Amino acid sequence: MKPHDQRREKKQERANPASSHPGYRFDRQVSGFGKLPGFSVRSDRSPSRSSIFPIGDVLMFGSVGGVFSGFSRRFTTAVVSLNSDAINLLHHVRLLCSLGHLQEALKLFYSITPPPPLIHSHHTYAALFHACARRSSLPQGQALHRHMLLHNSNPDFYLFLINHIVNMYAKCGSLDYARQLFDEMPERNIVSWTALVSGYAQHGRPDECFKVFREMLVWHRPTEFAFASVISACGGDGDCGRQVHAFALKTSFDSCVFVGNALIMMYCRSCGGADEAWSVYESMEFPNLVSWNSMIAGFQCLIIKTGFISEIEVATALVKAYSSLGGEVSDCYKIFLELDGRQDVVSWTAIIAAYAEQYPEEAILLFRQFLRECLAPDRHMFSIVLKACAGLATERHALAVQSHVLKVGFEDDTVLANALIHACARCGSIALSKQAFDTMISRDTVSWNSMLKAYAMHGQGKEALQLFSQMDVQPDGATFVALLSACSHAGMVEEGTKIFETMSNNHGIVPQLDHYACMADMLGRAGQISEAKELIDKMPMEPDSVVWSALLGGCRKHGETKLAKLAAAKLKELDPNNSLGYVLMSNIFSTDGRFNEAGLIRKEMEGKTVRKEPGLSWIEIGNHVHEFASGGQQRPEREAIFSELEKLVRRLKDFGYVPQMSLALHDIEDEQKEEQLYYHSEKLALVFALMNLGNRCYSGNIIKIMKNIRICVDCHNFMKLVSELVDMEIVVRDSNRFHHFKAKVCSCNDYW
Repeated sequence: MKPHDQRREKKQERANPASSHPGYRFDRQVSGFGKLPGFSVRSDRSPSRSSIFPIGDVLMFGSVGGVFSGFSRRFTTAVVSLNSDAINLLHHVRLLCSLGHLQEALKLFYSITPPPPLIHSHHTYAALFHACARRSSLPQGQALHRHMLLHNSNPDFYLFLINHIVNMYAKCGSLDYARQLFDEMPERNIVSWTALVSGYAQHGRPDECFKVFREMLVWHRPTEFAFASVISACGGDGDCGRQVHAFALKTSFDSCVFVGNALIMMYCRSCGGADEAWSVYESMEFPNLVSWNSMIAGFQCLIIKTGFISEIEVATALVKAYSSLGGEVSDCYKIFLELDGRQDVVSWTAIIAAYAEQYPEEAILLFRQFLRECLAPDRHMFSIVLKACAGLATERHALAVQSHVLKVGFEDDTVLANALIHACARCGSIALSKQAFDTMISRDTVSWNSMLKAYAMHGQGKEALQLFSQMDVQPDGATFVALLSACSHAGMVEEGTKIFETMSNNHGIVPQLDHYACMADMLGRAGQISEAKELIDKMPMEPDSVVWSALLGGCRKHGETKLAKLAAAKLKELDPNNSLGYVLMSNIFSTDGRFNEAGLIRKEMEGKTVRKEPGLSWIEIGNHVHEFASGGQQRPEREAIFSELEKLVRRLKDFGYVPQMSLALHDIEDEQKEEQLYYHSEKLALVFALMNLGNRCYSGNIIKIMKNIRICVDCHNFMKLVSELVDMEIVVRDSNRFHHFKAKVCSCNDYW
């Protein structure tokens, strides 16, 4: 700019103080925002509805349960002039943004007329710009920026607020606008520079990223986030990355985990950088999961490039590493296939182990394929396969594996016998578990613990205590977890409390988190909610999410709403991605008829992208495992199953069945509630089993169903009545325990 132009600009600023605001020239250059997508300017200088909500009308704010509607109405008739009012507004906006309800937060803010002055609303604007950035909501962010400039003709300058605006444009990919606004800022700090550096790096513009980073060094010492961003922009350019790495070493930022992880990925992408990546990893004082995954991914790339992926030892090690770190089993299988027919028993065991936990059916198929290759399984493979059998609905696969164990002469192996006890118990046959235990020549602590856990799963508390009295080896912490769990499932509070109080003095086992969780579960199930909370308050360590979920389960069973809210809040804090806290609170409110509050919980889940685990049930018919979801979606026999279910329900109603409509989770008509309850996945699985009674998969008169979540009260009552009606035993394994239904009675004695 020429000197006389600068003087003219200064005169304009003195005539109009607003012109000194960095957004003022930005405003002028885009012609009143007419060039911003989806914007229109009205002559009354107030934001049009279309500009505020460019993607159409949003839900009325009352859809959030009316929690904020009163707040909104209170400010529509008066200017927000008091700081306390502004703080209240900020609190509600932040809450909505944290729940993921950006549109509702904006609607609340825009509903206040006239808008609060910037001196009272700058923090609120910042919170909204931050939410727009996190959700990459450019149209909403642009409209908010326009709203701020239109309603603040003389805005005070708040550096942190302009930083939020720059960051919003950068994160949303509108980098030219971000740079324009950045250039017009009369003052910048390290946050301003870092926002721009990160934006260029995230959107694949490395040249601008390096240029801004170099300019920043004249004024500021970079942060670890700026370093990480510029390193990630290097991609596979090792020379450029080494220069940044050298500077990070000089400034001691190489010790930051963000910088270290970025360096590992950069070196892994560059040619011949594996040694340097490993050096960075070894120098990290506190590597995290990202560090591990980055290093493994880097080694895999190197292995593929050098051809070592075809070496058995290397491929097997990679499969084990990916599996142990929670990698996708499909990736493990791709590595396994690289061996191209040269797999040995170790590599086969590694891939079967990768599938055993999450995909037991596929693990069994792989084992069959292994046997067809005429390879000889060892003890370790057998133990892995038996572990996979534990995830199936019936015990027949475990017994088939056991026959192979006997054929190869491993019948006296303690580890395999322990695995068989566990597998049979998990498949619903406590009798087979006891048989395997009784025939063991030598037993270790794991043997006794496995049998105690088997009794616990099946609710046989007295049998567990009797077995414990015969234990001839030193118990460990797992022994008492099994004992306390058995007492909890059997309602034996007095016996369980005595075990908990004496385990330290009598056996030298100091109670840990698992033991406290069992006690909280035991007391909660028995309705002693206040005693459970008192126990948690006295814990010598911080309670974890398992402890709080145990308390929450007790509150759910006995309708204790106040403590349930506390437990749910703690659970969400410790394990924010776990749906349990949300689901149980929603159920508590629905059971109590408080459907608006239940709806709020579900909206909160949606806003935080927390997914509820869908209710699924499995049943084995012949050689096939059939999966059922609530409502019977994806089932080709859906209509036939529904028809048979309706007939069964009519018969059961004559037999005394009354649907538990209080369990329906929505405010709907009673008839719809009944239908909602009828189509739970375990009911559909049961009807399908009854339709296939002639199939050879059943031993005797037993139907076995496996379910991934807790069975509800209505389905529990349903199973009891059906067992009497069809004169069969029905075994349901849910997420907590086994239920053996026979002659209208459940083995849990309705205590679960």
